[in-house]
Amino acid sequence: MALALFALVGASVLGLVVGSVHIAPSATLRYLWAELSGGVITGADAPDYRIVVDSRLPRVLTSIVVGAGLSTVGVIVQAVVRNALADPYILGISSGASVGATAVVLFGALGGLGLYALPSAAFLGALLATVIVFMLARTSSGLEPLRLVLMGTALGYGFSAVTTVLVFLAPAGDAARSVMFWLLGSLAAASWHSVWLVGVVSVVGVVLAVAVARHLDALSMGDDVSASLGIDAGRFRLGLFVASAIIVGVIVSVCGAIGFVGLIMPHVTRLLVGADHRRVLVLCPLLGALFVVVADIISRTLVPPYELPIGAITAAVGVPTFILLMRRRTRTVSP
Repeated sequence: MALALFALVGASVLGLVVGSVHIAPSATLRYLWAELSGGVITGADAPDYRIVVDSRLPRVLTSIVVGAGLSTVGVIVQAVVRNALADPYILGISSGASVGATAVVLFGALGGLGLYALPSAAFLGALLATVIVFMLARTSSGLEPLRLVLMGTALGYGFSAVTTVLVFLAPAGDAARSVMFWLLGSLAAASWHSVWLVGVVSVVGVVLAVAVARHLDALSMGDDVSASLGIDAGRFRLGLFVASAIIVGVIVSVCGAIGFVGLIMPHVTRLLVGADHRRVLVLCPLLGALFVVVADIISRTLVPPYELPIGAITAAVGVPTFILLMRRRTRTVSP
């Protein structure tokens, strides 16, 4: 854990230093200290100071809380459905949230909610996707892991089709460019407002997940084990679904759909500390934060002066990981 924390701090400092405008590391650290201590900045340093404090710092902090939130949701979802391939992106939850966010951006849906219209619409989209995929995947014998993944994948394509239709119907000519933000993910619009919004939701989500870690252990072993410990598996699962939809909806409203973080990080964490959720839920948010911070650095430095969608970077790691996990699972269930 100490090594992960050290790596996260190092990556965060690197994220503050790199960018289209060269600012020396010593100057970056001096600006941060001035911001924290109330120090004085000269007029000549003011432009670089504003870049570090108003642009790069909120972007790095948003990356940290987004990574922590998505990786925590990945742990929760995998435990709830007892499926190692589950992830908010693969199950179509992120795509549902993107539809809600796109409706707000292009058509001003839920305009009466003001600043809360975007996260509210994203939450409703995520919740709707969650309900549909689990209703379709449920059979008389309960949730089937492979059926769940297939239904989630199909639903994700369905929501992407809905988003495409919304783009065609949008009155604004540059609608496609706006929607690409929600489909592929980007942290370019990160601000201090997004830090607080996603930070509160993610931190509360991590704390609650740690608090119910023992229940997650029981749930991952089956409803019978949960019942023997006095846990109402149905109500507990419903609460976790709603909490996951809230976290994913708020994150998508800020930075779009960033896939595979919730799939990869729980597996990496279990390889390091085992399957006990009390240990997994302490380390996994740190690793998720580190992954997103590094992916964001790559996205904005790989092909300068252009910035790649961060979802493309996480997919470059997540797709081969998903294939490997699928092959392992297929070998496991084969006679």
